[in-house]
Amino acid sequence: MKKFLAMLLAAMMLLAMVPAAMAEAQEPITVSVFIGDPGDQPTDDNRIYKLIEDELGLKFEFEFLAGDLAETLGLKIADDVYPDLFCGSNYAETLENAGVLIDLMPYISEEKTPNLYKHIYTDDRIKQLLNEDGELFIIPNYGINYNEEIRNYCNGPAFFIQKQVIAWNNYQVPTTLNEYFDLIERFLAENPTTADGTPYQGFAILCEGWRHFCLINPVQHLMGRPNDGEVLIDVTTPEYKTETFIDKPYSKAYYAKLNEEYHKGLISKDTFVMNYDQYIAALSNGTVLGMFDQTWDFGTATQSLETSGMYENTYLALPLVYDPEYVDGAVIEEHYLNGSVMNKDRGFGISTTCQYPERLVQMMDTLLSDDWQKILNWGIKDEDYSVTEDGRMIMTREQYLNRSDAQWRRANMAYSIWDQCPKKQGTQDDGNAWEPGNQPEIYFDQMSDYDKEFLTACGKKTPAEFFNAPIELAPYGEAWQIDKAPIDIDYNDFLNIQDRWLPTIITCDPAELDANWDAFVAEITPSATVYSEFMQAEVLKLVEAATN
Repeated sequence: MKKFLAMLLAAMMLLAMVPAAMAEAQEPITVSVFIGDPGDQPTDDNRIYKLIEDELGLKFEFEFLAGDLAETLGLKIADDVYPDLFCGSNYAETLENAGVLIDLMPYISEEKTPNLYKHIYTDDRIKQLLNEDGELFIIPNYGINYNEEIRNYCNGPAFFIQKQVIAWNNYQVPTTLNEYFDLIERFLAENPTTADGTPYQGFAILCEGWRHFCLINPVQHLMGRPNDGEVLIDVTTPEYKTETFIDKPYSKAYYAKLNEEYHKGLISKDTFVMNYDQYIAALSNGTVLGMFDQTWDFGTATQSLETSGMYENTYLALPLVYDPEYVDGAVIEEHYLNGSVMNKDRGFGISTTCQYPERLVQMMDTLLSDDWQKILNWGIKDEDYSVTEDGRMIMTREQYLNRSDAQWRRANMAYSIWDQCPKKQGTQDDGNAWEPGNQPEIYFDQMSDYDKEFLTACGKKTPAEFFNAPIELAPYGEAWQIDKAPIDIDYNDFLNIQDRWLPTIITCDPAELDANWDAFVAEITPSATVYSEFMQAEVLKLVEAATN
C-alpha cells in the first residue's frame, strides 16, 4: 500500500510539472484558416488531417480565395475578428502593415520550439527574416533547404511552350524571343486547331490582380537576370545600380513584339480580361501553346493534363533572352535560376484575434519535425510509399501519379497546411529527398514514357538542363521581397499605369505604337522615379546588413 501511495504521489508530481501548453494541447480545437489563393476543400475523411486531429487535437475550417485578393483582404482587415491562420499570399505585407498579425518571435525559442529555432537561425537566416523592429510575422513557406538543394526543373519564371510544338520542330528548342514566336507561328500555320477542331491560342497573357507579373515581368529575364520583381539590378557594380525596366527602350522592344504577334492572331484580345480560373481552364484543355508564367502558378493545369494523359500538351520551361537586334548587338547570357531564396513574408501568419497563438506555433514546430515532414511530404509508410533495404524512399508509378490527382489529394494529403507552413526542402540527413518529386529514383523512373522519350530526344535528362546553372544569390536576396509600404501610393500608381497601358500598347494599331509608348512613359515616369530611388536605397541597406 505504501508503495502504491508513493507511486501515486510521484505520478501526481509529474503531472503537475507538465507545461500548461502541453495540457492545453490535449483539448480539441477548431482552427479557422484563410488562404489567399483558390483551392479545394479537403474531404471530411481526409487521412492526414484526421491524423493531425488525433495526434494534435486540431481541426481546420478552410476558406479559400474567391474573387479579388486585394479586395478580399481589405474586407477582412476591416472586420473585428480574423481567421486564426491568415495567408495573404502575394499581399501578405498588407496584413503585416495593417497590424492584424502577431509577432512570432516571443513564441520561438531553442527550448520550446527547437525545430523552428533551427529552421530560422541556421546560417544566420534570422538576419534576413526580421524587420527593422526585430519582428517576424510569417515564417517562409518555401526556400529553406537542408543539406543538399536539388534542382530538377525550373519552378519559377520562364517562357513556356507545349512539348508537342518542340517535338514538331524536330526537338530543336528556341533560345531567343524571335525564335520562340517564329516557332509558334510556324506550328500554328500547319496546326491551327486541336484534333477535335478547337482553335489553338498561340500565346496567353495573364493580367489579373497580383498575377500580372505574367504581363510586366518578362523583360528583366530577357535581359538575362533572375527575378527581382519590377526592377533591374546590376550586381556587377558596387552601388548595385537599380532601375525600373518597364519604361526603358529595351522594354519597348518586348511589347512591340507582342503587338506584332497580336496582329498576326497569336494573341487573343480575351487574354487581357481573362481571370485566373479561365486561364487555368484554357491551359488545362490543351489549347494554349505558350505563355510567360511561373511553374508553380499553373500547377493545377499541369496536373489536369497529366491526369488526362495529355502529356504532349504539358509545358517546357525555356530561358529566353533578347535577340542581339533588340539590345544594340549585345549577346545576353541567361540567368533565370537564382541561388536558393527564402520565400520571405509568404505563408501563414497568426492573427491578433487568435485565442491560442502559442498552440499554433507549437503546431508549426511539431509539423516541422522529421516524422511529420515525411508524413506531409510522402504520406503513410507502406501505404503511400515504401523503403528499400538500403533505406531509399520510393513510390510506385500509381502512388506517384496519385499526387497529381486533385480528387485523391483532397482525401489523402494535408496539402493546404503543408503548402503554407514552414517546411524542409533539400535532402534528409540520410540522403533521401524531402519532396518525392526530387527523389532521383522517383523523378526519373516515374516520369511518363512520353516525357522520358521527349527529354531523351532533346538530349537532356531533366528540364533544368535547358537552363544555365543557378547563379549565386545576391546579398540583397531577391528585390521583389522588399516591402513597398513606405511608398504605397506611388508604387500602386506605378503598377496600375502598367496594367492600363500595356494591353493598349499590345493591341493598338502598329502605326500608333510609338505615340502610345511615349504617352505611357510620360505618365509612368513620376512614379517610376520614386519607385526606383526607393528600391535603390533599400537594396543598399540589405547589402550592407548582409555583408556586415
